[in-house]
Amino acid sequence: MGKGNTASQPMQSVLIVGGGSAAWLTAAMLAKTLGCGDSEAVRVTVLETSVSPNADVEEGTLPSMRGTLALLDLDEAQFVHQCSATFKQGIHFAHWVREARLPGADHCFHPFSNPSQRPGGPELFPYWLMGAAGDGMALAQAVTLQTRLADAGRAPKRLTDADYMGVLNYGYHVDAERFASFLSVHAKQLGVQHRVGTVSQVELDARGAIAAIHTPEHGALQADLYVDCTGFEARLIGEALGIPTRTLADQLFVDRALVVHVPYSRTDSPIASATLCTAQEAGWTWDIGLQHRRGVGYVYSSQHSNEARAEAVLRAHLGPAAEGLSPQRLELTMGYRETPWRHNCVAIGPSSGFIDPLEASGIGLVETAAHLLSFLFPTDGNLEPLARKFNDFMRERHARAADFVKLHYCLTQRRDHPFWRDNVDPASVSPALRDRLSQWHCRAPHRLDFVTDLEMYPPASWQYVLYGMEHPAPPPGNATAWPRRAEAQQEFATLRHMAPRAMADLPPHRALVEHLCARAKARR
Repeated sequence: MGKGNTASQPMQSVLIVGGGSAAWLTAAMLAKTLGCGDSEAVRVTVLETSVSPNADVEEGTLPSMRGTLALLDLDEAQFVHQCSATFKQGIHFAHWVREARLPGADHCFHPFSNPSQRPGGPELFPYWLMGAAGDGMALAQAVTLQTRLADAGRAPKRLTDADYMGVLNYGYHVDAERFASFLSVHAKQLGVQHRVGTVSQVELDARGAIAAIHTPEHGALQADLYVDCTGFEARLIGEALGIPTRTLADQLFVDRALVVHVPYSRTDSPIASATLCTAQEAGWTWDIGLQHRRGVGYVYSSQHSNEARAEAVLRAHLGPAAEGLSPQRLELTMGYRETPWRHNCVAIGPSSGFIDPLEASGIGLVETAAHLLSFLFPTDGNLEPLARKFNDFMRERHARAADFVKLHYCLTQRRDHPFWRDNVDPASVSPALRDRLSQWHCRAPHRLDFVTDLEMYPPASWQYVLYGMEHPAPPPGNATAWPRRAEAQQEFATLRHMAPRAMADLPPHRALVEHLCARAKARR
């Protein structure tokens, strides 16, 4: 029997309630770090509740997923094969800078690779600010090969590269349902117990902590720690414990989505190795290439549009490819719980918070929470110190991720629809982001602007988006502090000249994916 609210005895059991990638990634991480296969280890159980209606979608990950999968000792080829996964080198933002009909570039690219810097070579970013890369050269194109290679449909790694290693930094695109299934198999192999059931009641004790989860199928289930992975329903942390959500609706306006699966016209059609996010009148569309289909969705604001108009926009965007397709409808809640851990209950996934999916923060926030819980696990049963640390950390992570997403919206030059005009209203920008932007008018972002462990996105990502969206680029202060201009110019030229060679060295994206799938099949 679980101890529920008793904090003075060693932890013996964890019950994860819910499903999807949040539940199974958390379970796998706990099982791996706590050694759940051992007889004396903490017992981890997943009570898988009804499948979320949002499960059948495509998701993008951050590059951190490579380290997470490697930590779990998962074979990259098997992961690619079983999750219909492809490689993601960044995000292409079309029509975000300005309307396509206006003069000037209307798009920008957020690559995952940091600016190139050879050992002993100069840091390129300050010299780009000084104009050493050439007039009109976008930062993302000047300091890394990734923009050119992604545009050319090349993969970020060679066929011979080891698992999770590559010439360029990358994340993945995955089929969310297959990914959860893949993780569940591995978690159970690591010793996680699995039950399927329905939560009929969440029983609380006199202190307000969870005493038991009641189910028609299994009766009362008890544990020392309960993990709420029930998605937007938040059956434990929200419904039972009453922990409120800090809304972000005043900053991030999108709250609805229409999603369709678009088959490729040919079995050998190229697969894009970047997410395509295209600005629309009241939101934006994503286009994610998996192995056998594209996932396309329109994320929009119900304050600025309606479902009928949104579907018309999505169909116009897809053209003939939309014929015969019926969109799946999703409701999104922008915000996060400032106290995702209360008593003996911790929320992970959408039950903890959800940020506009523009920069694929969803799985990234699950990774962060799962790492925190697993590596700082309170084996002695003293939950409160970790709960305070977890709450502080996740609150900052959500807030900073929301600011990074808002950066894209508040810098746009679009004024063609109330949605975009409302997004540039200073009242919709958080005080923290307003402070950063006011400083960056006279100087460039610096690593000291960021507390690395609390940031979802590194300083280079902020720089790529900030200047890709044409924020004024101030010179880096005293020019005498940057005496290696000639060397930097040579580095910029070298990167331009290396691009054809890199394209010849790296395979087409589909070729890499098919090679890994064939390798996975051969090993089974």
